[in-house]
Amino acid sequence: MEGLASSTACFDFHSLLYSSYSHNTSSRSKFRTLISIPSFPVDSRIATSIHVRSRTMSHLQSTTLVGSSIGAPSSESVVHELKIKEWEIGALRDELAASQGIRIRRRPPTAPPLDYVGPFEFNLQNEETTPRNILEEIVWNKDVEVTQMKEKHTIDSLKKALESASHPPRDFVGALKASYLRTGFPGLIAEVKKASPSRGVLREDFDPVEVAKAYEKGGAACLSVLTDAKYFQGSFENLEAIRNAGVQCPLLCKEFIVDAWQLYYARTKGADAVLLIAAVLPDLDIKHMIQICKMIGLTALVEVHDETEMDRMLAIDGIQLIGINNRNLETFKVDISNTMRLLEGKRGEKIRKKEIIVVGESGLFTPDDISYVQEAGVKAILVGESIVKQKDPTQGIKQLFGKDISPP
Repeated sequence: MEGLASSTACFDFHSLLYSSYSHNTSSRSKFRTLISIPSFPVDSRIATSIHVRSRTMSHLQSTTLVGSSIGAPSSESVVHELKIKEWEIGALRDELAASQGIRIRRRPPTAPPLDYVGPFEFNLQNEETTPRNILEEIVWNKDVEVTQMKEKHTIDSLKKALESASHPPRDFVGALKASYLRTGFPGLIAEVKKASPSRGVLREDFDPVEVAKAYEKGGAACLSVLTDAKYFQGSFENLEAIRNAGVQCPLLCKEFIVDAWQLYYARTKGADAVLLIAAVLPDLDIKHMIQICKMIGLTALVEVHDETEMDRMLAIDGIQLIGINNRNLETFKVDISNTMRLLEGKRGEKIRKKEIIVVGESGLFTPDDISYVQEAGVKAILVGESIVKQKDPTQGIKQLFGKDISPP
């Protein structure tokens, strides 16, 4: 029952409901069924697990025969009913996410409670119960990891830490713009990364602070620091160490965000920006997280992989940075022509009108690659593997651009 009061479950559910409600009649009908309310417009702000629990308790009490030998509902029946409602909320959340084209499931699918009969009883018939790709595996692991971390660091404690933080946020977007004006090349977000699931260890003699300083010396506008330990051998200690070492480049916390709590945590560790992945997060989650980012001084880099995700993000106000990842989520093949495809025609026009800075990601190894994505409309690039593997990362940046872009 602990999960019923979790802010994560509540937020995920009602934000998905809100963002899909007017476009998904089937899901709206199922929602009304599961909380047993009349057919009238639903205010998503009260569509939380706590509300469902309250309605369920009222339903159980109202259906008990007054004065009969049945008496009040047993604690076992209440627990079972609440478990059913919580499971149904999760099933509806997943259905609404899929209706937005979101391919990465936030959590492993679970079987319904014993003897379940209801609007979602056939949902799992053809559902895969193992991760479909490495990103989904990472997200499932991250959900468990964050749940455990939240027990050690409450949101209130993180907010108090921010009130007394000694490191004011640095201008991530401003640094990229300044670099572009100074060099004539896309602003470089250089990635401090020891390893990856697909490539293994990229640099054996990995010292995050030394790598960061070499990047800054070579002309990087900003730095991206991997903080995932299990799959990338990163850490928040690396992020803190770089921040405290006197590196002036703004820092992107390269983490897999599945909960708004992570935004506060990243900021307390010295992050100036965070990554939000459209393949993982539904629209209202992203809207909500962007609002939090602005409130606590973070810049959001929103990552897309295809046309559907790009269209979703262009419909959201307040996005300053959109990263185009050239890696296919199903095959994991890299094709930098994906950048050109997503910036053609009306999408490109809308991006220019909204003055969004586009960041090219994945598959960038040579000066020709940089020229290609720059011609497509990219004003910044995020690069890790091709420079971190070099003996001297400063020289790696020079080789990437085909010239020295280090500051005077």
